[in-house]
Amino acid sequence: MLLPGAAPSPEDLAAVTSLIGRVPQGEFRVVVRTALGQPVVLLNAPLLDDGTPMPTLYWLVGENEVYAVSQLEADGAVDEVEALIGLEVIDGIHQRYMNTRDALIPATHAGHRPSGGVGGTRKGVKCLHAHLANWLAGNTDEVGEWVAQQLDVRGAERAARI
Repeated sequence: MLLPGAAPSPEDLAAVTSLIGRVPQGEFRVVVRTALGQPVVLLNAPLLDDGTPMPTLYWLVGENEVYAVSQLEADGAVDEVEALIGLEVIDGIHQRYMNTRDALIPATHAGHRPSGGVGGTRKGVKCLHAHLANWLAGNTDEVGEWVAQQLDVRGAERAARI
């Protein structure tokens, strides 16, 4: 399977391995980087090297971003954003994500396929990290956009208290 874009460099592979704590098990591309060139978001092939389905098409790996979103989740932001955005809009996000991911699966593939939408979710919001990654990669994702806004607002509030 060939993903669009340049294959990861040896430096990218080393950085991603360090960020996720293991060697990636499938093909990927770095699609969002920090200003210094470090990986923030990966585009993953929908099937791992051994054929196992990979539901997470866009994966947030940036250390600072992962930490900040984890803080949001710990503060109850998953329930907050579901109530604010609404399940109908979230269902649309999942459908677009599935369509993008499924288009990358070879027509000849007869094995198991990834299921669900963002991060493998079928209904509602499971993982703010996956939504932010989807939005940062340039896709329409109202949940991911809201997460980015919350990170800006909450970061500014923390800075004001220092």
